[in-house]
Amino acid sequence: MSRDFRELPPLSLYVHVPWCVKKCPYCDFNSHEQRGDIPEQQYVDALLDDLANELPLVWGRTISTVFIGGGTPSLLSAEAMDRLMSGIRALTGLSPTAEVTMEANPGTFEQQRFKDYRASGINRLSIGIQSFDARFLKALGRIHSADEALRAVDIARQAGFEEINLDLMFGLPEQTLDEALNDVRTAISLDTTHLSCYELTLEPNTLFARFPPRLPEDEQRADMQAAIVETLDAAGFERYEISAYARRARRPHRSEHNLNYWQFGDYLGIGAGAHGKISSAADGTIVRRWKHKHPTRYLDATNAEQRLGGEDLIPVEDTALEFMMNALRLVEGFPVPLFELHTGTPMLPWQGTINQAIERGLLEQDGMHLRATPTGFNWLNDTLELFLPGVHRYPVIPLNIVS
Repeated sequence: MSRDFRELPPLSLYVHVPWCVKKCPYCDFNSHEQRGDIPEQQYVDALLDDLANELPLVWGRTISTVFIGGGTPSLLSAEAMDRLMSGIRALTGLSPTAEVTMEANPGTFEQQRFKDYRASGINRLSIGIQSFDARFLKALGRIHSADEALRAVDIARQAGFEEINLDLMFGLPEQTLDEALNDVRTAISLDTTHLSCYELTLEPNTLFARFPPRLPEDEQRADMQAAIVETLDAAGFERYEISAYARRARRPHRSEHNLNYWQFGDYLGIGAGAHGKISSAADGTIVRRWKHKHPTRYLDATNAEQRLGGEDLIPVEDTALEFMMNALRLVEGFPVPLFELHTGTPMLPWQGTINQAIERGLLEQDGMHLRATPTGFNWLNDTLELFLPGVHRYPVIPLNIVS
């Protein structure tokens, strides 16, 4: 049983830089402490070779956004980043106006280097602030100070970056509501275009999971979330995704790259541990691919097969769960036709499940638009459980008989 794509979804590119100065105790991303000099020339060579080998999967398609994440990409020199960006443009024909985001750590900011980053074609920064309070920065194992966080935003502006996101965390060890809001108010005062506000969670295989710090109670964290939403709304930020807030303007300052993820778009993933998702009109499949996680193994690979960590087909019966896990994170939900457009399958087989969620007050449908209700948004895991394969309470209509 296969899918039928009338047209393929938008395509993005994710680039992973796996090194950090220090591994944070809460971090479950593929990051490795820098020991000695980063082999950046060799790594950029590997990235561009990786990209060249991925392109046959997407011939004729345009890359709309690029995100350079990590790790700490701002550990790379300006020369290495320029060579990477030049190579991406040469291989893909990337538009000069495409959104190109780079993650940066405040402890790595230098004026000239960031000017050079901007000149290389990077036009959006995502700065990992997490907190402006020295006590919480220490608790989170961050290498920067509160002053360096403020200075990073100033350097980014002077370097010519107009689109700047700040990452903040709340629900930190022994944090109070007032302390969480102080961080948010400081971020607002810096007049950037986008904020990401995440609740600290204890992820498996992290230092915090092995030695859990004392976190605020569930009710306290819920109060923080509600107060943050209210404070940012009053300051002119719209909450358009669970953790994402864009400054309201004539042109909304949303993250186009992340929107493509949340709308179940496609993306190539290059770099150690990078993941990708590719839809194929030729055979009606959606494939997830990932690269080997360890930088040494990635760098030692001499061909695409050695670099590939693995790949999996997304089964048709998992389609609704995969799509809803992303699209229902958006406050406004999604237009119903987007489901078929980006999955290659009709929504009809899951209409019974959708009706059940509507009856339980978890989803609401307004004409051709489907979104989570406030209850469904706050209890998104409960909503998504309804879309697990085998949980349907109504018969699933075989796709080969749906017109």
